[in-house]
Amino acid sequence: MKNAIVETNFNFPGQTSFYKGKVRDVYTVNNDKLIMVVTDRISAFDVVLPKGIPFKGQVLNQIAAKFLDATADIVPNWKLSTPDPMVTVGLKCEPYPIEMIVRGYLTGSSWREYKKGARQICGVPLPEGMKEHQRFPEPILTPTTKAEQGRHDENISRDEIINEGLIAADDYAKLEKYSLELFKRGSEIANKMGLILVDTKYEFGKKDGVIYLIDEIHTPDSSRYFYLEGYEERQAKGEAQKQLSKEFVREWLMANGFQGEKGQAVPELTNEIVNQISERYIELCESITGEKFKKWDADDVLKRVESNIQEFLHKK
Repeated sequence: MKNAIVETNFNFPGQTSFYKGKVRDVYTVNNDKLIMVVTDRISAFDVVLPKGIPFKGQVLNQIAAKFLDATADIVPNWKLSTPDPMVTVGLKCEPYPIEMIVRGYLTGSSWREYKKGARQICGVPLPEGMKEHQRFPEPILTPTTKAEQGRHDENISRDEIINEGLIAADDYAKLEKYSLELFKRGSEIANKMGLILVDTKYEFGKKDGVIYLIDEIHTPDSSRYFYLEGYEERQAKGEAQKQLSKEFVREWLMANGFQGEKGQAVPELTNEIVNQISERYIELCESITGEKFKKWDADDVLKRVESNIQEFLHKK
C-alpha cells in the first residue's frame, strides 16, 4: 500500500544513531533526544508481518501522546513534542530491560497458559475455577524480559528480576507502583468511553537519576480493550467478548495456521484484510479518545514526516 510507511531512512542534523524496532524507527539526535517514527508496520507473535497497515502509525502515536499527557502527574514521561501525527520527539533515557505487564482480566496468553494448567504467572498465584475473560480480584503484574526482534518475550518474576540484578529493588518497587497507578488511570478513562482496559504493558527508563515512562501507552498494540456494554451478559453466557485490540489480528493468524512457530508461513495479507485491520485501528482510536479520527495527507507520507521533523529540529 503506497500510503503506508514500512521503512524510513532519514538523516537528521546531529543524528548519532538509528534503531529499527518491530514497529518504530528511532533516531537519536545529539545523544540526548529521540525521534520516534511510528511506522505502519504490524507485528504479531513477535514477527513483523509483510505488509503495512495505512494510518496505523498515526493511530498509535496519537493515542500514546494523549495518554502520556493524561498521566504526566503520575510519573514523568519522555515526550517533548509531536511534530507529525506519526512522530514523537522525547528525552533519551536508559531503558530498563523489563516490560511491566498489568493484567486486569484472564485473557489472551494468560488464559492460554491457565487453560494448560498453569496456576501462577510470573510468581503471581491464580485462583482455581476461573473462566476466560474473567476479572481478577485486583490487577496483577506479570513482567516480561525484552526480546530481540524475532524472539519471544519471556515471563519473569519480581524475585528473579531483583535477584538477577536486572533492576534494583527500590527502583522495581517504584515501577510496580507507577504501573498500577497508570493502569488505574487508564481504566478510569476507558470506562468513561464505554470500554474496559483489559491488560497493557508499560516501559520505563532512567535519566539523571529520574524514572521516566517511555515508549507508547494504552495503544491497541500495547493494550487490550473490551466493550463495557454487554460484558457481564456475554460473560454469564460464556460468549466471546467484543474487543478492540490487536488480538483480532492474532486470532486471524491462528485461524490461518500461524502462531510464530518455526516452519510456519505467514498467511497472505490481502488488500481486503489490510483495509479491515486499518479500519479496526481507526475504530479503537475514535472509541478510546472520543474524537473523530482525521486521516492526515497520505499521498507522500515519507516526505510529509521528514519535512515536519526537519522543521521541528530547525526551530530548535
